Amino acid sequence: MASSKLVPQAQNALNQLKYEAAQELGIAIPQDGYQGNMTTKDNGSIGGSITRHLVQIAEQQLAGK
Repeated sequence: MASSKLVPQAQNALNQLKYEAAQELGIAIPQDGYQGNMTTKDNGSIGGSITRHLVQIAEQQLAGK
């Protein structure tokens, strides 16, 4: 993930979310963190899963849950 965030302290939480999404999809992220050898499809699947999860969190917060 890009390092320029509005809230730098959120980087660890976003990385955790990335690894959780990958695990749910059965995609292994290399231990060294280099994703250059991963397919575009796998990286897109992880990103889409993260986006769905973040939208779900936002919807719950807007609903007051």
